[in-house]
Amino acid sequence: MQPDQQTPSLDLVWGADAIGKAIGRSERQAKHMLSRGEIPGRKVNGRWVASLTRLRAYFEGEADHAA
Repeated sequence: MQPDQQTPSLDLVWGADAIGKAIGRSERQAKHMLSRGEIPGRKVNGRWVASLTRLRAYFEGEADHAA
């Protein structure tokens, strides 16, 4: 790979605890929201993972609908 063609870094958050911290919730609340499909995320090998970009877009969209 050429130096100017680097792979873009992924903005993944691994684990319900880290996801909860990213959205200002506890690990338990994040697990509940993830398992119910209330926030975007998925399990990979038994561990929750979410994209920060998708989480931000989700909450920004939610804020737009609340206005």
